[in-house]
Amino acid sequence: MIAMTLSEIAAVTGGRVSRASGEETVTAVEFDSRAITDGGLFLALPGERADGHDFAAAAVARGAAGVLAGREVDAPAVVVPPVPGRNTGTYLGATDPDGHGAAVLSALGRLARHVVDALPGLAVVGVTGSAGKTSTKDLLAAVLAPLGSTVAPPESFNNELGTPYTALRATPSTRHLVLELSARGPGHIASLCAIAPPRIGVVLNVGSAHLGEFGSPAAIAQAKGELVEALPPGATLPGVTSGAGGVAVLNADDPAVAAMASRTVARVVTFGRAAGADVRAEDVVLDAGRARFRLVTAHGEARVALRLVGGHQVSNALAAAAVALELGADVDGVAASLSAAEPASRWRMEVTDRADGVTVVNDAYNANPEAMRAALGALQSMTGEGAGHRRSWAVLGPMAEIGEGSAGVHAEIAALAGQLGADRLVALGCPDYGERAEHVADVAEALTLLRAEIEPGDVVLVKASRSAGLERVAAGLLENDGLVSR
Repeated sequence: MIAMTLSEIAAVTGGRVSRASGEETVTAVEFDSRAITDGGLFLALPGERADGHDFAAAAVARGAAGVLAGREVDAPAVVVPPVPGRNTGTYLGATDPDGHGAAVLSALGRLARHVVDALPGLAVVGVTGSAGKTSTKDLLAAVLAPLGSTVAPPESFNNELGTPYTALRATPSTRHLVLELSARGPGHIASLCAIAPPRIGVVLNVGSAHLGEFGSPAAIAQAKGELVEALPPGATLPGVTSGAGGVAVLNADDPAVAAMASRTVARVVTFGRAAGADVRAEDVVLDAGRARFRLVTAHGEARVALRLVGGHQVSNALAAAAVALELGADVDGVAASLSAAEPASRWRMEVTDRADGVTVVNDAYNANPEAMRAALGALQSMTGEGAGHRRSWAVLGPMAEIGEGSAGVHAEIAALAGQLGADRLVALGCPDYGERAEHVADVAEALTLLRAEIEPGDVVLVKASRSAGLERVAAGLLENDGLVSR
């Protein structure tokens, strides 16, 4: 973050300085009082169990220069005004009866916009899609780092809090700001783009994640396309370099994404396996779950050997490659960075070998039908022909927010697991996976079954929506073992 005084922050956010001179200098923001460092600005946000305003004094005692608050606190602060029409209710799923959370988030967005605007050399890259956002932003961080200082979200910081929080990590030395953008309804992505206007927008796919909230795939596509609508005009004038202006990076293999070309004034670059894609993969081969392919572009081609597990990572890698090429990378450098990239976010195709030869694949961070299909495909590639015909386990929990027809969608995933050769299907707390599955009630019961029956050489995939907490199954399988992450 660029250094700012509390008075300057008050001016930007429309707040007022309280219990402070205003000359206190802020160099970072933090919403967890335990993580505060000297010069931090503590964000006093209501939570599920506690109100951040109650920890204001503790944050300052830990070194915070001040607090961004929605009401008076017993500490140096910038107190911001309420958001019109948002004095009661909830924000980000947390109870917010007085509107203080909404007020702090709105002020945080204004502060982030000010900082982004103050860094004219910053290239903002927005990434959205129904699946693959986090893996792609991690790949983007890897391929852009050789070109200059790059900031990307920790974990999946992709909403009204995560986007400004990430943007405020940018400093005058930052060249690239990568943002993962999610939506729970129409207008959400547009509002995130207003906080940190992107110059490059990447749309990965349109699936059925959050179908229950949007109502239809068409509505999801409309929301995802808000990203390309927010881009500036592309560079089409003579003498203007290809790196200037807005660029929409679209998946040529997804018709709903490819159709977004008509919704943007930015220059369009496509990626995918389609023959006409500007950045494409040819000669794709899966080796024990990891893809090797030939990266083909207008600037040349190079071989890539991904360390990430799953054939679906090819599309994510192509999207990252397209962005890096737009920002000045060469093909060989991109291929080298992609080939060296390791998993960077927890619980996403996180592969660990136990000392006894059992492999645990922890993909428990989230799930929707598209991500489930990708994970089951990865499991097949790790266990089928060419991988030693290892026995496979699919330990699956419920997929949330997929709306009407949820039972049928779960049944389809169970059928797919069988078609792809999963030897054992264990369903945790979700009867909709049907008769083929072995049903368990909770994590403890799942672990009892697995510990009793898995054998050396088995591969165990664990996947569900975040609310199911299935990462505890993976953790239980890996406790007190000699482990090798890969």
